[in-house]
Amino acid sequence: MRHAGTQEIETERLILRRLTPEDAGMMYTNWANDPQVTKYLRWEPHKNAEETRELLTAWALLYPNGDYYQWGIVEKATGQVFGSIGIFTSSSAEPERDPWPGFDHTNGVWEVGYCIGRAWWNNGFTTEALRAVVEYWFQNTDSNWLACAHAFENPASGRVMTRAGFVYDHDSAYHKFNGTPVPCKCYALTREHYNTLACR
Repeated sequence: MRHAGTQEIETERLILRRLTPEDAGMMYTNWANDPQVTKYLRWEPHKNAEETRELLTAWALLYPNGDYYQWGIVEKATGQVFGSIGIFTSSSAEPERDPWPGFDHTNGVWEVGYCIGRAWWNNGFTTEALRAVVEYWFQNTDSNWLACAHAFENPASGRVMTRAGFVYDHDSAYHKFNGTPVPCKCYALTREHYNTLACR
C-alpha cells in the first residue's frame, strides 16, 4: 500500500499539522483533561500537562514513519490547537474488533478517529477536519476504503461521519484501554463513493 504520512493540510478555517511536545499545554487545557471530551474515547483524561507532553514526545518519534497519520487541529483565527484527528490500522490499534464483511483487508482496516475541545463543539470544525483528512487519504494513498466508528451514545459523531460521506455498515464494539467494551456503530467510505461525492 502506498502511504503519505502526516503532511500539513489547510482548509478554510483550519490547519491540520503534526503535534509537537510544545503543544502539550494547549492540548491538555483545550481537550485532553476534559472527561466530557474523552467520555467515548479509549483513553482517560490526562492528569496533568506532563502526561500530555510525554504522549506528544512519543508521537514525535512515530512521525517519520510513512504509515503514521496524526494531526493536530489548529484554528486559523486564534492559533489555538483544539483537537486531534488521526487514521489508524486495526492491526496496531485493536485487532479484536469485528471483521468488515465484504471489504478488502489486504492492507488492514484503516479507521479515522478524532476529538476536539468542548469550546469548539457545534461549529462544524470536526466535519471540516474529517472531510479534509478523507480527501488527503484518497488523493495520497491507494487504499480503496476508510472506516469510522462512534459509540451508540454519541450520535453527534455519527452525524459528522455521514456529512463527510461515510455510510453506516454494521454494529460492533470497541474497547477502552481499561478493557471496558463500548457498543458502537461502524461506517465506511469507499473510494468509488468518495469519487462520486467529489464530482458533485
